[in-house]
Amino acid sequence: MKKGLSFRKRFRVAHNPVDSKPDWLKSYIDSPEKQEKLYRRTLLIVVMSQIFGGAGLAAGITVGALLAQDMLGTDSYAGIPAALLTLGSAGAALLIGRVSQRFGRRIGLAGGFLTGGIGAIGVIVSAITSNIFLLFASLLVYGAGSASNLQARYAGTDLAKPTQRATSISIAMVSTTFGAVAGPNLVDVMGRFATSIGVPSLAGPFILGATAFILAGLVLLAFLRPDPLMVAEAIAVDQQMHRSNPLEKQSSNLAINKRGIVVAATIMVLTQIVMTSIMTMTPVYMKHHGHGLREVGMVIGFHIGAMYLPSLVTGILVDKIGRTTMAIASGATLLAAGILAGSAPADSMLVLIIALVLLGLGWNFGLISGTALIVDSTSPSNRAKTQGTVDVLIALAGASGGALSGMVVAQTSYAGLSFAGGILSLLLIPVVIWSRSNQRMTE
Repeated sequence: MKKGLSFRKRFRVAHNPVDSKPDWLKSYIDSPEKQEKLYRRTLLIVVMSQIFGGAGLAAGITVGALLAQDMLGTDSYAGIPAALLTLGSAGAALLIGRVSQRFGRRIGLAGGFLTGGIGAIGVIVSAITSNIFLLFASLLVYGAGSASNLQARYAGTDLAKPTQRATSISIAMVSTTFGAVAGPNLVDVMGRFATSIGVPSLAGPFILGATAFILAGLVLLAFLRPDPLMVAEAIAVDQQMHRSNPLEKQSSNLAINKRGIVVAATIMVLTQIVMTSIMTMTPVYMKHHGHGLREVGMVIGFHIGAMYLPSLVTGILVDKIGRTTMAIASGATLLAAGILAGSAPADSMLVLIIALVLLGLGWNFGLISGTALIVDSTSPSNRAKTQGTVDVLIALAGASGGALSGMVVAQTSYAGLSFAGGILSLLLIPVVIWSRSNQRMTE
């Protein structure tokens, strides 16, 4: 066997049943009990990494726009940091998906987190040197950590049964809450710490981000063994060898798989645009009306908590009542968030918190239902690559929302941006109706 072949290719043996497998891999193929244990262990490792990853993600979201505003001296480009972060996330998602498909989840996800940590260090240096070009370049690299944080939700599904998939996604996402909620609420503390060591206060959260992303990467690199995606692919190949007419079954499901991917991508892209655009400009809006970093951190902390904390319940609902039903619920919740944010008095912390909580909850519904659809519509042999490609679209959607949000607010208002986001979320409903009508036509 050639040493140059990738792990995945060495164990894809459907074309040659006599190819040997390592004993450790055979033991997982032949033992449902070992598969279940590895599934549970994988979830535990993902949970550990997501706690750190969530803190790193939240740090950049909270003060990225404020840092750019401070360095540029204008609000018109305050959405650029979120756009760069998500643009960097898009490129990283594509690479992480392909690396994961070839070498496994461990290498792909750990590499993304470690790269994100390097980007956070670059942001700190740019703040110290007041170098706006280094800031923009570092935010692109920082996006790799965001991509890993998002793609880690897939790792728990590789060995999950179909009725466990949304719940597995939710477990990965809810663990992000611990770090994601702590991150924004540590903005003030990290700002004071940064000032005490001679670093600009707005760079303080990125010190937390660098540490958190690097720790997340090291956890995955050290403990995500054996790799769940590689084990799942070997199991799938073994099962296909024992099916009758596997090519016929594969071709009959091809159209359904493509439709599921398209619908899932549309759901997640729309929810990402709405959520990112409103969330990006909320700190700037609050600062203009006299709110400090502590208040900004509180509102964003509640928002990010709502993005992840309801996941356990959401996952169960997606598994029980269906992916498309929860996608419609996502659209309705985002509409309510947009209306409430646009109507909120500038001095009302309570109304802003409720609006941003609904914004996070609507995003949560859309992401988990869409992610479950992606897993349903792929096999282990193409899953990571497809997931990476879809996450590119999600990241580009977020980049567009972040970049345009500042310009929209500059030309209209925060209320105008919020109302527009709410109306846009209604497009989820015809997408779901289309998917259901097509499904009935194929039955």
